[in-house]
This record gives sequence, C-alpha cells and structure tokens, in this order.
Amino acid sequence: MARPKVVLAMMMHETNTFSPVPTTIDSFRPLAGAAAIAELEGTNTQFGGFLDVARQIGAEIEVPIAAAAHPSGHVQKAAYEEMCDAIVGGIRTGCDAAFLALHGAMVAEHVDDGEGELLRRIRAVAPRVPIAVGLDFHAHITPAMVDSATVVTGYRTYPHIDMGETGQRAARTLVRVLNREVEPVMVWDFRPMLTSTLEHTPSRQPMKDIMDMAIAAEASGTVLNASLFGGFPQADIPHLACSSVIVADRRTDQGKAKALLDRLLDMAWERREAFLYRGAPLATQIAHARTLGEGPILLVDHGDNTASGGTQDVMSVVEEAMRQGLEDVVAGPICDPAAVARIIAAGTAAGVTLDLGGKIDMPQLNLEGKPLAVSGKVTRVTDGEFVVTGPMATGTRVRMGRTAVLDTGTMQIVVSEMRAEPFDLGVFTHCGIDPRRKRYVLIKSRQHFRAGFEPIARHIVMCDGDGVTSSDLRLFDYRKRRRPLYPFERDFPLGGTAR
Repeated sequence: MARPKVVLAMMMHETNTFSPVPTTIDSFRPLAGAAAIAELEGTNTQFGGFLDVARQIGAEIEVPIAAAAHPSGHVQKAAYEEMCDAIVGGIRTGCDAAFLALHGAMVAEHVDDGEGELLRRIRAVAPRVPIAVGLDFHAHITPAMVDSATVVTGYRTYPHIDMGETGQRAARTLVRVLNREVEPVMVWDFRPMLTSTLEHTPSRQPMKDIMDMAIAAEASGTVLNASLFGGFPQADIPHLACSSVIVADRRTDQGKAKALLDRLLDMAWERREAFLYRGAPLATQIAHARTLGEGPILLVDHGDNTASGGTQDVMSVVEEAMRQGLEDVVAGPICDPAAVARIIAAGTAAGVTLDLGGKIDMPQLNLEGKPLAVSGKVTRVTDGEFVVTGPMATGTRVRMGRTAVLDTGTMQIVVSEMRAEPFDLGVFTHCGIDPRRKRYVLIKSRQHFRAGFEPIARHIVMCDGDGVTSSDLRLFDYRKRRRPLYPFERDFPLGGTAR
C-alpha cells in the first residue's frame, strides 16, 4: 500500500473516584507533534511501542496530543473535552489508521466511561478508520470500547514492564488489517468480581496461569490477540469487573476465540476468593519487620500509593516506624510542597523542625489529614528529575518537582513538590541515597515497586497504612457499582449477570 497516514495519540489516566487530588489539564502535561515524539520515542511506553511500528511501516505520523497524568480524582470536564477534541479533530481531518494509547479506567466529572466515550466520538466522524487501542491491565472494559475499536490489547504484566510491547501488539495486528491479511472481530465478556491489586499480578497465582493461557493462545496464532484485565477497584462506576477481550480473524478464529474467552474468565471466577487481600494491623506489620534479618527490608505503604490515586502525604506508616524505633531508614517520597519550600528556605546543612505531610483531607473515607512533627538536618536539595533506567517505563523522565532530603538521624526522608510512585531506584539515587545500603526502605506503592526495588530486597513487608488506595474495600462507599458484585454480594448465580 502507499505510505499510510497514522494518527498517534495518548490520553491516559487511572481515575480513583475516591481521591481528593484534582485532575486538571495541567496534570496531563499535554504535548503534541514533534515535542511529543521527542519526549516519548524509544521509551518503554505504549506511545513508544506504537511509534516503533509506525516508523517500521514508513507511516506519515500526526500526533494531535500525548497526555498522561498520575492517577488521581475525577478528570475535570474541561480537561477531558480538550483532550478529546484534539484527538477527534486530528482523526477527522483524514487518516488511514489511528493508534491510541489509552488506559481504560478514566472517569471524568461528566463521563463514567472516558475511553468508550472518546472512541464513540471518533466513530461518529470516522466510521471506517481502523483503530488500534492499547490499554492498562487495570482497565474496565465496556461495550463502547469494543464496539468502536478495531483492535484492543492490554498489558500482561504488573508492574507494567510491557507497555511498549502492548502498543506494538495492537499496532502490528492493525498493520495486518491495513494489508488485508486479516479481518478482525473482537469478542469480550466479564465476570462480576473485584480483584485486589495486591493479589492479581500476572506474575503470581491466582492470575499467573490464566494470563499464561492468554499469552500462549496469541503466541501460537490461535487468535490474533488475547488480553485479560484485572480492573481497578478504587472506582465507583457501573462497569467494575474482571474482563477479557479476544481479537480473532473473522474468517477462521471466532469459535476458538469464544472458547478461550469463556475458559479465561471461568478460571478467574472459580478463583475469586483467592483474589481478595487479607491485611493485618499496621503495628503488627512493622513489629514483624523489626524481627527480620539483614536489609534492605522494604516497607511498602500500599494505602497511599500515587499510582492508584493516593495523596502521597499520609504519614501513618512513617509515624509507626518512628514509634517502634526503626533505624537506618530511607523513606519517601512524601509529597508536601509547603514543606519543601520551608526546607529549601532553611538551606543545606540547616536544622529544621516542621509538620510534614498530612496536608490533604480525604472526605470520601472520612479521613482528615494528619501532619507528623519531624526535626532533622537538610542534607540535599535537587530539581527532582531523573531518567528511568529500570524495566518499567524505561527511558522516560520522572519529574518530582523540587526535592529535598531531611535526615532525622534514624531516617532519611525524601520530600518532593509533586507526586511520583517509587518504581525506579532513581527516586532515591538521584538525591545521593543508595537504598541498597539501607536496612529499611519505606516506600508508597502497591506492585510497581517490584520493577526496581524487588531485585534489591532481602525482605518485603506490606504495610496497611491509611489512605484512599487502601485494600480494605469496606472503607469505600460504592454507589454506582453493578449489583451483584463479588465480594460485596457472595451468594448469587452467575447466569444473567454478564453483559
């Protein structure tokens, strides 16, 4: 075929509808055209993967917008409309194909299904343009997504170390469509169940052999693409579920695709009890950490995780670690712009006493911000920027804003102006701290920490701290969710609950 014109766009956000952190257009740091390509080319991201394939086929590439924000609260209406208008406008002018890097769990102030609505609008102006969509493993699949896309693929890993590969998988199938090698059709379904983000990583059971089956079916050519989605529990929306999308060749694979789809989801449903997280009192968890041997010992505060919408300023785990007398600790990053300003004003080597963190209330969980009084010496101030060298989002630039290190004597606390989940050692090494040499490493994360920190850890202790990313589902007031939905309702027949 002649040189194709491809519209390549990114609009990514995982929305925690219980989070008090606002999501404005500035949160997305939108780029376009050459600036977007310069920022993301060669990176392990969906956009980077899509771009690789577009380059391989010699496509003319147009980038109307590339925008991604840390998980947080509802996307403001104005921000959503601005991003949608850019993407729809870019496709409306004419193209041979569209490659869209999306998330699958975006909720705007006025739209529960952010990605489905975007795709519906695209189809209204371009009913026949082939569209490849990449999604996060935590996507919520809806009819509008599947009905409006040509190809859908999702991450197979958590931590997400295959983002670039996911974009490539979707794009390569779409190239086969453009070359008239295949006629794709998608089948999808869900099971009405929540899976904990602490229990559903595809690298371990109960999800591992389910995902392995999907990977094997795609690798063998049984189907064109096979994806499984664990979903994102911290969203009060009607389409919460565990779901799967299979892309098949209409001419040969439809029957095999449906059989695979049912087998994947039936396996997940049969294991639904194993997908639930069972926590413990925080004091008990920290006390257990004290009994462990040589470090580094990771203390993972999963109740206040930026990459699930946390404020990154809840101090409950730090406070308990201090109360129990843990020493040789590095902790952070704690997001507290006011504290950073105080620390920088004091200057390097100065002694500082301040109320750290706890600046943001969390009304959806009836939690008030609770600052922690700390005293220490300022040992480092940085611009908070570094390039990721680990396996997740490799090559991307992390921007934490101005960042400072406060040394209390027993704990080095990294404090930043902006939120950033610690999935790469750079959050500490960029400011002169080697976490491999610490006894305790206290970080706010759920699973992404495993990309950079699990390889250096002697022990990992999950810590049930406070916050809007808590794994205790009893804390969340779901008003829009489907009914029945496991585990809120447990004794119900599965028949009739699927779409």
